[in-house]
Amino acid sequence: MAQAGRRWQRTLFPWLTEYGFTQSSSDPCLFTLRDEKSAEQLILGCYVDDLFILHRNSSDESLYARFTESLAARWNVEDEGPASDLLNVEIQRSDGHVTLSQASYIRNMVETFLPNGVLSNVRPSHAPAADDLPKLVESAVANKAFTPASPDLVKSYQSLIGALLYCSTQTRPDVAYAVGMLCRAMSCPTQPLYDAALRVLTYLYLHQHVGLRYE
Repeated sequence: MAQAGRRWQRTLFPWLTEYGFTQSSSDPCLFTLRDEKSAEQLILGCYVDDLFILHRNSSDESLYARFTESLAARWNVEDEGPASDLLNVEIQRSDGHVTLSQASYIRNMVETFLPNGVLSNVRPSHAPAADDLPKLVESAVANKAFTPASPDLVKSYQSLIGALLYCSTQTRPDVAYAVGMLCRAMSCPTQPLYDAALRVLTYLYLHQHVGLRYE
C-alpha cells in the first residue's frame, strides 16, 4: 500500500513523543530521549518500519532495555542486533571505535556507470579531479545558452553526480570539492565533465574501503 509508511508514522510518532522522546526540528524521523537520573540517552532514527537506536548501556535496567520492553509490549517487534549497514553506509565496530564506509555502494555505482570497468588512466595516487576541473565547469556554464547539452547526457550526468554526492556527504569528504564543482553544471554538462565525474568514481573505487572513523 502506497501510504502504508505514512500511516505507520502517524501511529508511531505520537507514541514516541508520548513516551518522552523529542522529535528533531530538522529531521522529523529523528528522536532523542534522555534520562536525567542516569544521564543515559537514546537517539532513535526511523526509516519506514525499521528503527535504529543509538545507546551506550544495554543492561536489564538501562533506558534502552526499558524502552525496547515498552516497544515490544505495544507492537510485535524483532531486535536484529547491532546494525551493520544503514542506507548504503556500512558500519564496522572494533576496539572502541566505529568506522563508516560505502564500499558496496561504490561497487554498485561502478557496475551501473562503468560496466566495462574503471578508467585505466587513473592511478591510486591520483587526486579525485584534475587541475583543469574548475575551467571545464566555468566553460560549460558560460556556454550554456549557446550549446545546450543533449537530454540523454543531462540525465546520465545528473544520475551520476547524485550518486557521487551521496558518497561525498556521508562518508567521503575527500571527494567533496570535486563533486561540488561538478554540481555547478548539473543543467549544462559536457562530455569532458562527464568524463571528469567518471574519474571521481574511479578514484572512489580504488579507495573504496576508506571511510570515517569515530572514537
